[in-house]
Amino acid sequence: MTDTTTQLDARHVPDGLPERIQHYIDGEFAGSADGDTFDVLDPVTNETYVRAAAGKKADIDRAVAAARRAFTEGPWPRMLPRERSRVLHRIADIVESRDARLAELESYDSGLPITQALGQARRAAENFRFFADLIVAQADDAYKVPGRQMNYVNRKPIGVAGLITPWNTPFMLESWKLGPALATGNTVVLKPAEFTPLSASLWAGIFEEAGLPQGVFNLVNGLGEDAGDALVKHPDVPLISFTGESRTGQIIFGNAAPFLKGLSMELGGKSPAVVFADADLEAAIDATIFGVFSLNGERCTAGSRILVERSVYDEFVERYAAQADRVTVGYPHDPKTEVGALVHPEHYDKVMSYIEIGKTEARLVAGGGRPDGFETGNFVRPTVFADVAPEARIFQEEIFGPVVAITPFDTDEEALALANGVKYGLAAYVWTNDLKRAHNFSQAIEAGMVWLNSNNVRDLRTPFGGVKASGLGHEGGYRSIDFYTDQQAVHITLGPAHNPTFGKAPA
Repeated sequence: MTDTTTQLDARHVPDGLPERIQHYIDGEFAGSADGDTFDVLDPVTNETYVRAAAGKKADIDRAVAAARRAFTEGPWPRMLPRERSRVLHRIADIVESRDARLAELESYDSGLPITQALGQARRAAENFRFFADLIVAQADDAYKVPGRQMNYVNRKPIGVAGLITPWNTPFMLESWKLGPALATGNTVVLKPAEFTPLSASLWAGIFEEAGLPQGVFNLVNGLGEDAGDALVKHPDVPLISFTGESRTGQIIFGNAAPFLKGLSMELGGKSPAVVFADADLEAAIDATIFGVFSLNGERCTAGSRILVERSVYDEFVERYAAQADRVTVGYPHDPKTEVGALVHPEHYDKVMSYIEIGKTEARLVAGGGRPDGFETGNFVRPTVFADVAPEARIFQEEIFGPVVAITPFDTDEEALALANGVKYGLAAYVWTNDLKRAHNFSQAIEAGMVWLNSNNVRDLRTPFGGVKASGLGHEGGYRSIDFYTDQQAVHITLGPAHNPTFGKAPA
């Protein structure tokens, strides 16, 4: 298919797209106070398909006021955990029952392949179900000194949580923050990414149907420098959970500092996948192909640097490049598509600029441009560079697209130095059948998460987060509960008060 008209005719447009995307504040949809809007683009055509309300400080102020009122006066923070759990389970049921529709809209808005968007919709339901169960099972510490003292921990919701989410897998990542924030009794203001506001607009109807009280959930669309900045700086928002670029995380850190806000930030990554000569090469190739090209390569945990022991390096590169060339690039709505369209022309230009840089730094062995038949839209062939030096920009900098750098190593020590030789530290993948090496090497890697002989398969109970420039704090399981609650220590004297005596000496 090379004719542009034929290409556009083949584009799937979901039925029932909204005429506009609005904010949702205190139980009602609303435009911006100043009436401003911004364009939302279809990644396949780069044409505007809807306009969204562009939130500013005034809109954030209204949303925070509603959330604060729902927290101080409403029933949600005072409900029993079991009662909140029932609402969260209803949310999960609704999301699960509408997974096909959610995936269709998410795929259209973000360019994700439909089969992968469907998996993300189902994961969103599972996130709510997980925290619905966890909050009921939550147990807090108690310490006894028999006959003298009893001490216990009283967990309390903190208040209004500001949630700022990215444009890659937006609906699922929103659920990842909304689930624990709501389960613990907080109220929220969500600021979704401006590139992908469509699926976020669905939360309001889902929450209303599930019985979430008015004002507990609020949504303000807009640019990060406007709506996001106002949310971070708002004095009545004690918590900010952010997922996005490391540079943006630094700005948020600085802007939140005067208010001493609680921060949870999952930032960028340039994760290594280390393949030793004794590994199962077929499994390693399959996993590392999926690990960097799934979700269009727009994933923070992508294993975008592959380090391969020299004795198997040539074979690995040859097989990897051949398999990358067979990855199916296509329309996001096509079930056969494995790599769809990048989210936005601005991001497409960034990825393509890195590909051009890579051509001057390393050996191109697969991809390197547009796929045949896709003259418009944000389509990129899976791109593989070999013989990449550790000082190369494509080795050091996060590209966030379907681009991978492969580098040889000779010793375990060299592999570790290469793995740790970037500013990021989110994830790592290690492929070896040597048990001692597997554990020692994994523990020496500077990464918040390591997978051994495995693709990115995550247990929701485990901590998710990075080190170095990849983040601050952890989410997942009880770590999320810790972030969204205050832990108040209560001390009770059971016997005579043990008070030092001051001021009773005779005059």
